[in-house]
Amino acid sequence: MSEKIDTYGVQTPQVMGNTAWDGLPMPQRVYAVLAIVTGLSLSVLDSSIANVSLPTMARELGVSASDSIWVVNAYQISTIMFLLPFATLGEIISYRRLYLIGIVLFTLSSLSCALSVSLTMLVLSRVVQGVGAALMMSVNTTLVRLIYPKRFLGRGLGVNAAVVAVASVAGPSIAGSILAVAQWPWLFAVNVPIGVLGFFLSRRYLPGNPVKVHNHHFDFVGSVLSVFTFGLMMVTVESLSHGWGCLPTSVLAFLFIFAAFLFVRSQWHKPFPILPFDLLRIPIFSLSVLTSICSFVAQMLAMIALPFYLQRTLGYTEVRVGLVMTSWPAVIMVVAPVAGYLVERIHAGVMGAVGLCVMSCGLFLLAFLPSGVSMSGICLRMVLCGLGFGIFQSPNNSTMIGSAPQQRSGSASGMLATARLTGQTVGASLVALLFFLSPVHGTQSALVLAGLVAILGASISGLRLTQKMPRRA
Repeated sequence: MSEKIDTYGVQTPQVMGNTAWDGLPMPQRVYAVLAIVTGLSLSVLDSSIANVSLPTMARELGVSASDSIWVVNAYQISTIMFLLPFATLGEIISYRRLYLIGIVLFTLSSLSCALSVSLTMLVLSRVVQGVGAALMMSVNTTLVRLIYPKRFLGRGLGVNAAVVAVASVAGPSIAGSILAVAQWPWLFAVNVPIGVLGFFLSRRYLPGNPVKVHNHHFDFVGSVLSVFTFGLMMVTVESLSHGWGCLPTSVLAFLFIFAAFLFVRSQWHKPFPILPFDLLRIPIFSLSVLTSICSFVAQMLAMIALPFYLQRTLGYTEVRVGLVMTSWPAVIMVVAPVAGYLVERIHAGVMGAVGLCVMSCGLFLLAFLPSGVSMSGICLRMVLCGLGFGIFQSPNNSTMIGSAPQQRSGSASGMLATARLTGQTVGASLVALLFFLSPVHGTQSALVLAGLVAILGASISGLRLTQKMPRRA
């Protein structure tokens, strides 16, 4: 394999014959990892960082509490709408270029959010911010595959999993720290210097696409159908969980099913589909997608339901709730990289099944807490959940990415992020629905359901034992 030095000093391979790209050399690899961790942490963190300040935003912008929720929803909806089209686009124009566009768009829209003087301006800025996040998320895992040698892919995805896990639940704690010393616009303003740093690191150290795919053109019609399908899915789920009424929900559900039908029909026989049927026909890939969705549904059910129980039933302060909730991601930070190392030796089907069974045990123990349970007792149960999730996630992600052909890495990365966001969205909506149906026992119902979903995920993961793991060297 010959190499050239591109404009920014990055070694970009010229693929010849069957010689394959196998990661970046040190220390360039370290700086490249820092570049993608910067963008990933910002994009995941901003899905929840605004939650705790919604009452303040509503008061200062002069809007109702229900209207202020669109500050959160606008970001989540726009992110999931564009993930798969951008993942396909990355295979055509370069993952690196798409990531750079994403971090620039995210940084500029963060500044726009900080300067917003009305709800309309803030929501529109959040929509653009979600598009920037989708650009980064859609190619993030693919870039990990290009940065690390094949034999170390599990370790790289372990670091990625730890970042996602921590950023997913750290939003409220970080927001509380910022709001203790500054006003709500600073929740978005702090992204600007971090985004600038991430841009320069990405521009300097990220690799280009090592494999040029010929006859792969962007599917504009399919992209539009994808945007409508996932957008309508999100809005339909929101209508179900927030009681918008039977008629609006029925209309939205019909439109979603119709858009999904047209989308699937348009993609079924294409060689490079936006909805990656070519990858979903690989059994170990599709089983890993289903396992991922189950895990994130279970995690989100617990993460949203538990704070209500801790505050309303046990009378914990927000600070104590934050400390208890931190025990889950803190364990993942340690376990996920180790699990990424172990997947080089142990089948992901085994690790996924064991991890999700451990997680389900923790969830059931949380669902049936004894009276007078101590804070440390709750933390130990949270640690068990984090341990199980950490054992599962890195091997699962590694299997998904490793089982896809290199030229389809972008679509595999987009599918991984879509599975995560779909699971989180469904989990959050199920919590809202359970609280609506059972205000008194909503938390317990959510935790029991989370445990059952985790067991379902463990069963699906076990089915992968009949499949060969992707080759790593």
